[in-house]
Amino acid sequence: MATDFRIKEELGQLTDRLVDSYLEHRSINYLGHCPLPNVADVVSIVSDVKELLFPGYRRRQHLHMGNVTYFVGDMIDSLHDRLTQQIARAVRYGSDTQHSDCCETEKLKDFEMEGQRQTVRFLESLPELRRLLATDVQAAFDGDPAASGLDEIIFCYPGLEAISSYRIAHQLFRQGVPLIPRMISEDAHKLTGIDIHPGAKIGPSFFIDHGTGVVIGATCEIGSRVKIYQGVTLGALSFAKDEDGNLVRGSKRHPTIDDDVVIYANATVLGGETTVGANCVVGASVSLTRTIPPYTVVTIEKPQLRFRDLQPKPEAG
Repeated sequence: MATDFRIKEELGQLTDRLVDSYLEHRSINYLGHCPLPNVADVVSIVSDVKELLFPGYRRRQHLHMGNVTYFVGDMIDSLHDRLTQQIARAVRYGSDTQHSDCCETEKLKDFEMEGQRQTVRFLESLPELRRLLATDVQAAFDGDPAASGLDEIIFCYPGLEAISSYRIAHQLFRQGVPLIPRMISEDAHKLTGIDIHPGAKIGPSFFIDHGTGVVIGATCEIGSRVKIYQGVTLGALSFAKDEDGNLVRGSKRHPTIDDDVVIYANATVLGGETTVGANCVVGASVSLTRTIPPYTVVTIEKPQLRFRDLQPKPEAG
């Protein structure tokens, strides 16, 4: 095929214009600095962490007590090296020197040491994460009569997939690791349609049934044995601003859900001062912006249904 040199020239001009835009809109570039955490690598690491949290259910099969120690040791060793690198990059990004000479050899060593320390702390949390996830799996089985067993829940339930990613991300969030917790939560959001901010605090035995469209905000606090359905939003009522018009950050903006609460499909609970008391039931499509005491049922009065007969009437003789 003959080359159209005019097209080649136009493509060259396009290249120049695009590169010029990197100078004009610097806020959406990341050029000339040390590497950021890599999304694909973080997703791969999370997948391997889930191999350890749910051994035998994912890629590696034929595990038994005779070989599982070797499997776990090999995975821990690999995760240590890979996660150290990603956390070191995140810590470097979050440091005060991110736009200076932070790629100097001595500073990189400091970031790597911090990455290693944070990685070891995270890996040491895995037994506790397994304990929490075991309660979540059991809560799903206890709360869903359609479940045939725990294996089906681990294999198939998007709510558990999202909760598993949340608990991994939340541990890293608690440790103060920048960027990576949000990468994890957004990957789970993309996969399941469930959006749980890693900063939310969620107790054991948490069950999300069906799950699509669930949103749980960053400062939300959820107690034990809470069950929510698809489309539920636990969000902010409004965003306060300072005297300069900037958003006030760090305040509690999302509700508190106490123990043993059930929130049905498409309900919305908003506001940092809103608390749903223990043993409450929030009905489908309810919009709630104030605190309700324990043992309260909140529902919307059913609208009146109107039926019309569309069947043709016989003509009078």
